[in-house]
Formats: sequence, structure tokens, C-alpha cells
Amino acid sequence: MTIGDAELLAKGAVDLLPDGELERKLALGRPLRVKLGIDPTAPDIHLGHTVVLGKLRAFQDAGHVVVLIIGDFTARIGDPTGRSELRPMLSNEQIEENARTYQEQAFKVIDPDPERLELRRNSQWLDMDMASLLALARTTTVGQLLERDDFARRRASGAPISVLELLYPLMQGYDSVAVRSDLELGGTDQTFNLLLGREIQRAYGQEPQAVLTMPLLIGTDGKQKMSKSLDNQIGVADPPDEIYGRTMSVPDALLPSYFELLLNRDPPVDLAPRDAKRLLARELVARFHTPEAAAATEAEWDRVFVNRSEPQDVKELTVTPSEGKVHLPAVIAEAFNVSRSEARRLLSSGAVHLDEEPVEDIDVSPDQIDGRVLRIGRRQFRRLRVSG
Repeated sequence: MTIGDAELLAKGAVDLLPDGELERKLALGRPLRVKLGIDPTAPDIHLGHTVVLGKLRAFQDAGHVVVLIIGDFTARIGDPTGRSELRPMLSNEQIEENARTYQEQAFKVIDPDPERLELRRNSQWLDMDMASLLALARTTTVGQLLERDDFARRRASGAPISVLELLYPLMQGYDSVAVRSDLELGGTDQTFNLLLGREIQRAYGQEPQAVLTMPLLIGTDGKQKMSKSLDNQIGVADPPDEIYGRTMSVPDALLPSYFELLLNRDPPVDLAPRDAKRLLARELVARFHTPEAAAATEAEWDRVFVNRSEPQDVKELTVTPSEGKVHLPAVIAEAFNVSRSEARRLLSSGAVHLDEEPVEDIDVSPDQIDGRVLRIGRRQFRRLRVSG
């Protein structure tokens, strides 16, 4: 691939705005400065993030300079995109820890070579004086900001919109000014912010950036975009068995988009959906861990879920009886990090097993559980040991 391959660079994109702008910038014959901003509002990134990161890597491989902005300043506000309410503010300590893990995990996709990557934090320029903030605020009208779909919906419903949230798109746009962005990447939910960045660059006398948006990856629930808050994500730092198992739970209808967005190809036409998912799961584990881990994880999956054998490496949990009984909702809550009310619901619905036998009792005797494997659903196991 060369710097001028606009068609290949745009493969898989939803929008390339304005029309012809990427081709015009590539015709300059120099490496472009390609920007992506990520706010560290959570400790991990997931496969949804890798869709845009993968496109960023494609620009790196074509000889362009990638500018990855860790939004340690904008994370204090929180991106209002898609929100129907105010985001809670994070502490500086949370942001710093999240920024560290975001960076580590992003490097699983993009090349950290300093000749191909500029890693920046937007606190370097957004921690500005009042005169600079007022100058930034003058670039945009309230009417422009309220055109955003999420702001418009919240205004129509009477939900509050804070001044901080109105400032967020301006700050993201100023990032483009600070790094002199030629092209900014993002998901389709970021289109408004990315286009506003063009206007802010123009207000500061810069040549406006082109905008490239990528599709949003739907989560494992098959309904909403992948998000940790919805627990429908597959994390790039998840253990191999978690990546494999969650991939196997992806609805069949999503396989074409998962293959296209994550593997850059179509699923094999000769494979049934189950086998296509196995292939996808294997390749994802190999990418974020090792091929050896992928083979071992698939073998264990087959042993447990195809041959119905007990997992080889089951974590143990020691429980202490009270008055000669063990209260299972408390054990389930501790073992699987759920509430006791959720544990009772799981018991009553038949989702809890001891050595493959369903159990619905709330209180059991110690000898009923000592040494046995407690299972919830298909993939969560704990071997119970009774103390005393």
C-alpha cells in the first residue's frame, strides 16, 4: 500500500467527509497526520474500540503518522454522545489508571514505534487560561451545539444539559487544532464532533481535517453497540477463555459484520455459523494472546461444552457454614460477583448446578456441596470447599 491508495484506506468506512477530501489530501504527497482521540473513562478497551484502532493501523502501514490522543482532560467531562443523562465525574486517580491500561491495550493493535505514532494527552493544551477558553467558545454558537441529536432529544424531553457537556465538542475540536490534524477517525456516533473539529480548525486559520467514520460494532447481546456498561463487550485484555466464550455467544446474524470489522474479510461460505464462530474466536484469542493459547482454549472449550466434562482448572471458593447450613445465595454472590437477589433469581430459574445437577435450595448442608463444582449458566464455575 502506498500513501495514495485512497480506496484501500477507506475500505469499510461508513462516511468519508467531505466528498473527495481524503483524495485531495493524499495528493499532497506527504504523510498525513491522522488523529484518533480516546477518553479513558473505563479501565479497558473492547473489540468495538479496535474497529477504529484497526483503521488507524492501516494508515500507519500506509506510511502516515498516527496521533493517538489520550483524553485525560476531556475524560473529566465525559463525552455526552448517546447519553440521556449527565455522566458522573471521574477522579484524577481513576483517569490516570485508565489512561495507563488504555495505552497498553491500544498497542495490541497499533504500532507503538515513535516514528509512526505520536502519543499525546489533551491536558497538555486543554488546561488553558480563561482568555484561551473564551477564544475557543467564540468559535461555535449554542444553536450549532444544540443541533446534536442527543442534545436535541434531551432538550425536547426537558432533561438537563450542562455547560460542561456543551463545551465537550469544542474541546475535542480544539484537539485537532493542537495536533494540526489532517484526518480524524471515529465511530459513526462521533460524526457531529468530528465535523465540528473542521469548523474550529478553520476558525484558528488551519486547513480543515477530513473525517472518516467507521461502523459501530454491535455487542454480544445483538442489540446495542458494544459497551462495558451494558456487559455486552469482549475485552482485548480478557483471558483467553473469556474472549473465546463470549465470541461463541455472538448471534449468528452478526457474524458477517464481526468478520468484516475485526478480521477484514467475509466469513467462509462453506462453514456453518457455529464453526464460523469457532474460527472467529480462535483468531481473536490468537491476536490478543498467542496461537498456542487459542489452541488450548478451543480444546478446553470442546472438553467442557462439547464433551460435557468438568473444566480442568476450576477456581476454588472456601465457604463457612452457619448453624450447620450453607446459604447458597451468599455463596453465589461471592463466587460470581452478583447480588443476593440475583443469586436467588438464578436459583429459582434453574440456572444453578452442582456437578451438573440443578439445585434450587436456598440453604444446603455442608456435605451436599463440599468438593463439588458450582456452575451458573454455561461458563461460570467454582469448586466449593467447606471450612471447619
